[in-house]
Amino acid sequence: MRDVAARAGVSGKTVSRVVNGDRYVSAEVRTRVEQAIADLQYVPDMLARTFRTGRDRAIGVAVPDIADAFFGAVVQSVAEHARMAGSAVLVTTLGGDADLERPAVESLLRRHVTGLLLAPTAADQSYLRPWQEHTEVVFVDRPPRRAVADSVVEDDFGGAGTAVRHLVEQGHRRVAFVGRGRSVATTARRLEGYRSALAEAGLPADPDLERPLDGPQAATATEVLDALLGLHRPPTAIFSSDSLTSQAVLAQLHRRARTDLAFVSFGDFPMAAALRPSVTVVDQDPAALGRVAAERLFQRIESPGRRLKRQLVLPVTLVVRESSQVPVPASRPAG
Repeated sequence: MRDVAARAGVSGKTVSRVVNGDRYVSAEVRTRVEQAIADLQYVPDMLARTFRTGRDRAIGVAVPDIADAFFGAVVQSVAEHARMAGSAVLVTTLGGDADLERPAVESLLRRHVTGLLLAPTAADQSYLRPWQEHTEVVFVDRPPRRAVADSVVEDDFGGAGTAVRHLVEQGHRRVAFVGRGRSVATTARRLEGYRSALAEAGLPADPDLERPLDGPQAATATEVLDALLGLHRPPTAIFSSDSLTSQAVLAQLHRRARTDLAFVSFGDFPMAAALRPSVTVVDQDPAALGRVAAERLFQRIESPGRRLKRQLVLPVTLVVRESSQVPVPASRPAG
């Protein structure tokens, strides 16, 4: 940096301002510095900068599964926003084991990132409290538990209610709920919305119609459908609480040629519109979720003392396709 400063005829501090994109540098000085950087092939030493500031110019992102199209879109949106902010992004996945969350997240935090975006899998994030003394944390898709931090989530309760009311309006009175473990915050809120919509319609809750699906494996989906379709009064419609569950269950329904059951998925997924029947979904807009979460994180990084609303709830939209408009039969055999 001293060589660049000498060649451009400016101070080292001015070179630093140009490198960091400081707008309080004249165009003429910026041009001289940039030319000197090009002539000397100067590359900023990010490690040295980290030592000086105590912080890397990067944010961490921790999500359950990057292969999940929903979280993949969230991360892509965050990365685009971070790039515009001049920040790198370090990504880790948490997997399905809640016990893996803390070590994975703390591994990111030890890199001295300036902030963290977290979609938690565990039921307790109190371990973050010491880290929050010097690192901004924003939760995405799922709110924190036993920790105080900003969160950006979707209207899970309202979206589930809208989906179930739509099925009831189509004449369905036996609507099943399938989803991943209820320890997942999004599943729990969507289950509440499902139950609330049934109660509004005067339909009694039936525990036999609520079936957890612990993972997207076909065998698990098979067991869930065997249990539902084997009931004395089987469902005529299914509401799925997430896109991974939807894909597993729909694959089994198609194998059984049971496209006569109405179906709504909370969360769109690739090929949902191309299937026959095409799948009605509650559209979450993960790109918007990632963008808003990234915006909030950088707001906190730049103005840590600013008073802001702790939780932002983004709306969701019901996209009606063919799968939810299956006629309700007068009677339906089990199996």
